[in-house]
Amino acid sequence: MNTQTNAPAKDEFSVHPATQLGHVSLTVANLENQIVFYTQALGFKLHWREGNKAGLGAGGTDLLLLTEEQNLKRYRGTTGLYHFAIVFPNRRELAIVMARLFALKYRNSPTDHVMTKTTYLDDPEGNGIELYCESPEDGSWTIKDGNYEARWADGRWSDGREALDVDALFKHIKEDDRLDGSIPPETRLGHIHLHVRDIPEAVNFYHDVIGFDVMGVSKGIGMAFVSAGGYHHHIGLNTWLGAGAPPPPADAVGLRHFTVDFPDQQSLDEVIARVDAAGLPSNKIEGGLLLHDPSQNGVVLRVVK
Repeated sequence: MNTQTNAPAKDEFSVHPATQLGHVSLTVANLENQIVFYTQALGFKLHWREGNKAGLGAGGTDLLLLTEEQNLKRYRGTTGLYHFAIVFPNRRELAIVMARLFALKYRNSPTDHVMTKTTYLDDPEGNGIELYCESPEDGSWTIKDGNYEARWADGRWSDGREALDVDALFKHIKEDDRLDGSIPPETRLGHIHLHVRDIPEAVNFYHDVIGFDVMGVSKGIGMAFVSAGGYHHHIGLNTWLGAGAPPPPADAVGLRHFTVDFPDQQSLDEVIARVDAAGLPSNKIEGGLLLHDPSQNGVVLRVVK
């Protein structure tokens, strides 16, 4: 469900409003361990596995691609993935996966963003994950005078990072709900949040070139949100690891790329023409066009199949 927040800043071009994110591709050091985590701790289904690669998700298209490589390291202070965010269809499904994490005593951080209910965690190799459901009936957020703030439906102010009332959330779980089942088929990749080296530079790429609408820029906390179709954000951008942060070395675990899924070839072709006009390097790969933002985060543009 798309949640309208701020009026987007637009130029003469915006990506098709039905544009969404498709999957996240990670380079991992231990494929077997990662498969065990995502299937047993989070309830992902293993869609396929071939050699050093695997695809996981909710039973439909892949939400997560894993590629194992040798002698990898986790680097700090670089650009790359802050977290990828999996959105569940309702509070009950989020409650089930969170209860599963609690039962496994897997460390996570339940947080109330007012307009979403969420928890944060890392996978065994340090890749950040957000699990959330939409809750627009509770309130909304805005960026005012360069600072992020949220408002409850009754007008109360919030910093958008309150502790989630887990007990209240768990009341949505039914007696016959199993905690060891698979995530529901409606589960999808809701957004991705990236470490970048410079906010204006990143916004220029994702807004001026790709055509996402700017939903807000917070200079106070070094963050920006962009999206398609009025969603609160499909891509978050931050400089929390320092302005000018370098890209990760070639032997780093973490983000390979994420996909931007267009509803038809025409809407994709419009963006490809803008990429070419900007003189940005790109490579055709199986299923799409690979390019990199100025911070060297990989982005694949493709049509939904």
